[in-house]
Amino acid sequence: MRPPTLFARGNSRTLRRLKTLRQEAHTEKAPRVALRLEAIMLSVQGQTTGQIAQGLQTDRTRVHAWIGAWNKCGEEGLLEGHRSGRPAELKASQREQLEDILDSGPVAYGLNTGIWTSPLIAQIIEEEFGVSYHPGHVRHLLKRLNLSVQRPKIRLVQADPKKQNRWVRYTHPNLKTTPGAKAR
Repeated sequence: MRPPTLFARGNSRTLRRLKTLRQEAHTEKAPRVALRLEAIMLSVQGQTTGQIAQGLQTDRTRVHAWIGAWNKCGEEGLLEGHRSGRPAELKASQREQLEDILDSGPVAYGLNTGIWTSPLIAQIIEEEFGVSYHPGHVRHLLKRLNLSVQRPKIRLVQADPKKQNRWVRYTHPNLKTTPGAKAR
């Protein structure tokens, strides 16, 4: 036996409010919320969950869950919740300490280098806080701390700029291989 069809509660005033909310979701670049609001609007207009799912090209069980959330919590049930993800291993106080260490510079920390590198910062995090981070993740952490990540530019200090330019313009293009007669 098939369960009874679930419809979203609402009337013409509800539809006007849903249209306004959907427009706000579009302007705030929240397409998933806009999609949920669209599903609720269609349900209030009398379409079944199967019809809505087919029209919006989504799973019928998702539409059913959205309608249930609408009927239970109203518009709050359709908004994006906090996505927990993996909890941060560094606490807020530890991140502040790390920021202070980075602001003071590597020499003040007792290192013989003048620049911070991701592997070096990862090593310091492990020494200071006992948390192991991959150097690639350290870059994401720095970005969250509003610190810029700078990548070194490789330059030949003793190279002659005229010879380099000549090599780039004339020698290098001639080194590129082109398909021979057999390959054509």
